[in-house]
Amino acid sequence: MIRPTSTGLRLRIRLAPGQEPADVAASAERLRHAWGVHAVYVSTVRPGVVDLRLVGYDVLRQVRMPRKIEGAGLLKVPVALREDATPFIRDYRTIPHQLTLGATLSGKSMYLRHLITGLAPQPLALVGIDCKRGVELAPFASRLSAFATDPDEAADLLPALVEEMENRYDLIKDRQGIAPSTPDEEVTSDIWGLPPHHRPVPIVLFVDEVAELFLVATKKDEQRRDEMVTQLIRLAQLGRAAGIYLEICGQRFGAELGKGATMLRAQLTGRVCHRVNDEASAKMALGDIAPEAVMAACAIAPERPGLAVAGDTSGGWSRIRTPYLSLGDAAEACRNTAHMAPDLPALKPFRP
Repeated sequence: MIRPTSTGLRLRIRLAPGQEPADVAASAERLRHAWGVHAVYVSTVRPGVVDLRLVGYDVLRQVRMPRKIEGAGLLKVPVALREDATPFIRDYRTIPHQLTLGATLSGKSMYLRHLITGLAPQPLALVGIDCKRGVELAPFASRLSAFATDPDEAADLLPALVEEMENRYDLIKDRQGIAPSTPDEEVTSDIWGLPPHHRPVPIVLFVDEVAELFLVATKKDEQRRDEMVTQLIRLAQLGRAAGIYLEICGQRFGAELGKGATMLRAQLTGRVCHRVNDEASAKMALGDIAPEAVMAACAIAPERPGLAVAGDTSGGWSRIRTPYLSLGDAAEACRNTAHMAPDLPALKPFRP
């Protein structure tokens, strides 16, 4: 079966007896030269049947997202294009927390814009922590339910989020007849098991320049730093069941930030690494989940902003690139959907 696509062809092939998909994948490079195409990708449909996707040109040179995207919905945002011409969908229900790294002018901010504008029309709460005095997330303030622009404000906002998470656990226990004395770590259900009229709205927390929450100038600030890091780790460990999801962004994220950094990173299932300044930064993002993806991240050229390597803890990874979206268009989308911001009493003092 041969199907033409906007970027090439798709072929469905039935394997001969004794063949396996790895045999076809091993021949992909030879098929690429034989057919004179840019790339050939192999995927398994079912036992004995594989799909070959022929891509005729470099789709990441000038990104054009497909007109019809399957799989988009609540907490699912198509933010980029993969190198095999399929959309990269950020699915918070499948991968609740993610770490996004990238140097200056690498396209990390563009990726963040697409995430926010994709989530803005959905019935959920957006919370921002931007320790660059809010310059990165301030244009989207009309859609945010809570906003912190420096570590002092973040130190007040994070406990409010933790308290909201604990209240949601109490709601789950109450609806399902779980004893109030049961520790939160042993509550295996989540808000999606509650009736729609009792289900609290999901919350997506964006943290830009996460290193600013770890860095301290004086010894007096260490206690505040330790408290914020502990609260972030608690949100990463327990937030998914309560409908709280994390998007952690920064230029570098490793053990040198201080106590709790590696423990927090271990809770972030998804990883997106844009161009970084050194190999060590790429290893921080991808080295513990897909070591072969580290070199791919180090090979990203400065003249291709938005290009990144996306992976998760399953070990799979792929190259993606985010299309261009102007700051004005992203801010206008947030203004047009400002009425979608839910009323959360716990976050009302932090509403921008």
